Amino acid sequence: MIQLDQVRLQFKNRTILDEVSVTIPKQSAFTIVGPSGKGKSVLLKLVAGLITPSAGTVTVQSDKVSMLFQKNALFDSFTILENLLIPLAETLGIEGSVATERSMAMLDAVGLAHAADLHPDEISGGMQKRLGIARALIIEPEVILYDEPTAGLDPITSRSIADLILDLHRKNKTTLMMVTNDLQRAYQISDTIAFCNHQRLRILGSPDQVRDSQDAEIKRFIYANAFHLGSKKEPEART
Repeated sequence: MIQLDQVRLQFKNRTILDEVSVTIPKQSAFTIVGPSGKGKSVLLKLVAGLITPSAGTVTVQSDKVSMLFQKNALFDSFTILENLLIPLAETLGIEGSVATERSMAMLDAVGLAHAADLHPDEISGGMQKRLGIARALIIEPEVILYDEPTAGLDPITSRSIADLILDLHRKNKTTLMMVTNDLQRAYQISDTIAFCNHQRLRILGSPDQVRDSQDAEIKRFIYANAFHLGSKKEPEART
């Protein structure tokens, strides 16, 4: 479980977030959407422990937390396989043949086993994202945080990455927290969607509840998101 209680974050006399309270149940998929620059990614960093709140508390009932950063943060000078071997050794102390076997199994799960000896700059953006997901999951986290996991990807690759995230979430029974500007991916993955704006976090509910919302601000965001993607609605839902 993840819980934020009356969290406030200030930076250089500017309030980024204020009075943020939310409880994310264990093994659920929780997504935050909203305009850019309004504190979505900051919320992930608060949960990851990378930022300390100015007030309030952040509680994560697990010490097995992993995060996929928007830019993937891959080790460019190491092979794809080595990008998994390093966190296995440093975080879990697993090395040698056991580490290689586990890493290859994870690469197979994300469709990258054939590219194990390549370097990140030798594979596509979608494959790099898959590698980032594999590296985040190789340490067997109970809580996984995704920061814009489909940003910059074409629609087909974006949906494929979202399918992978959801499949691995279900198989590994993780608690998933994601930030995205792509409502279609939020609809595809989430149990619950929240809206971050004006320093606050509003719980909107299920994907169906968000689609049916009559709130003027939410409708404007949905319309703007659809306009940006070039279509008003994509006929897909979480199943």
